Amino acid sequence: MKTNWWKSAVIYQIYPRSFKDSNGDGIGDLKGITSKLDYIAELGVDAIWLSPIYRSPMKDFGYDVSDYYDIDPVFGSMEDFDELLQKAHEKGIKVILDMVINHTSDQHPWFKESRSSRTNPKADWYIWVDGERGTPPNNWQSYFGGSAWNWDENRKQYYLCLFTKEQPDLNWRNPEVKKELFNVVKFWLDKGVDGFRFDVVNLYYKDTKLRNNPPKKKKSEIEFENYYNIFTKDRPETLLVVEELQELVDSYGDRVTIGEVATDLGVIQYFEYTKPGRLNLAFNFEFKDVRGFSARSFRDVVELTEKVFEDAAWPCYVLGNHDSPRFISRFSDGKHEEDRAKLLATMLLTLRGTPFIYMGEEIGMREGEIPFEKLQDPEGINLWPKRKGRDGCRTPMQWNDTEYAGFSEAEPWLPVNPDKDIVNVEKEQNDPKSILNYYKELLKLRKSSSALKLGEYIAVETDNPEVFAYLRTYGEEEKLVILNFNAETVKVRLGLSGSRELKPVFGTHDRKESLSLPIELAPFEAIIVE
Repeated sequence: MKTNWWKSAVIYQIYPRSFKDSNGDGIGDLKGITSKLDYIAELGVDAIWLSPIYRSPMKDFGYDVSDYYDIDPVFGSMEDFDELLQKAHEKGIKVILDMVINHTSDQHPWFKESRSSRTNPKADWYIWVDGERGTPPNNWQSYFGGSAWNWDENRKQYYLCLFTKEQPDLNWRNPEVKKELFNVVKFWLDKGVDGFRFDVVNLYYKDTKLRNNPPKKKKSEIEFENYYNIFTKDRPETLLVVEELQELVDSYGDRVTIGEVATDLGVIQYFEYTKPGRLNLAFNFEFKDVRGFSARSFRDVVELTEKVFEDAAWPCYVLGNHDSPRFISRFSDGKHEEDRAKLLATMLLTLRGTPFIYMGEEIGMREGEIPFEKLQDPEGINLWPKRKGRDGCRTPMQWNDTEYAGFSEAEPWLPVNPDKDIVNVEKEQNDPKSILNYYKELLKLRKSSSALKLGEYIAVETDNPEVFAYLRTYGEEEKLVILNFNAETVKVRLGLSGSRELKPVFGTHDRKESLSLPIELAPFEAIIVE
């Protein structure tokens, strides 16, 4: 039986504005991505996922779509996209698009018509509610601050925006809306894209009775965090439409669907959206929320995921993305950043499931420090100083040590990180011990190993709680992964049955000789054993 390509794939996320600028306007574009396909191929990943490239006023940098059937001029043209798709496919690289269909831009023709009157053909394509100006219909909050309801003077009604006020939520309960959104998905499938990442997929349907979200006892400075947002997400109808979307995508052959499930319920809810007949994958964001650098914390996430998913669904792990601080900075102790980064990369790329790498992680890019006056992200601007926003993880890709890090010839849309002189692709390509070359070798090993790509996960007991170990098995092939989260050298015994020869095949410390128990591990050492 043939295995779906996405099960054994490693997917590389590109934030197009920040990857590579080809025309000197300080903003990354499609031609820039095309020019770096050799780099992506040499890295050893199987697919790229592009954050939104549709026409947009850029109030939320592409997540506010004004035309689903066109490319925004800042990124290039449809011809540029066709060229990228063709050249990526020639190199064996799949292309996945971000599909943002919970909301549109307020500049989308659909919304312009909808807000023109209460009787126009698209009058109920969005969520409109009667009320008195200054008194929102209920307590629903925007993820970017303030009430999720915005008053429209022309219709004398409120419309719903769970993000910025320029991003009105679509009314999925209207069959015409649903039909048109399915047509959008078909359009890009017909173009030959290899799948979609569905933005905030569990928010599509909202409560018809507009009930207030219940408040939490524990208060946060961020208003929407003060509520259990049960009436604005995970409504029962959402799972039904997810199944219909999956059926449509499946009709085009072996494509992939990935859900961004915005939930407080974690692994249980990721499983809910990836049960048979639903999405292929849902991002497991739990590593992003781990507090402190601890083997136990990461192991708990994996063990729970394995227990919940079993063989019914396929896991999917990330360490970071365009919405969260860079993991190398988040887990920094100020001294062992690169050691910790290599350790976590080893874990990410050897667990059972599909791993995602966010651009720049493979060279150890740190979180950018963006002063308020240079912020671009509406979340940061609206919630400052409680939240700094997401600009810090979106700084330009560091290709070399020139003024703008080889990203552009002009001043970029966000400041380049000052560490570009030491953290950049050109420098790391020539350093055998760099993070970049570590990723390349690890990806090469993964590609050659059925056990690491598709094998079973078997937890291995250790006598040190800060050593995380597990077996990956596929047929006769076995790989043992040992991860030392301790900051000091430790001797560790492993709960392995029978006598086995432990032969290192990869790791942070380039071991050659066979290992014997107990194993002495260097600080933050990772070993993959055959």
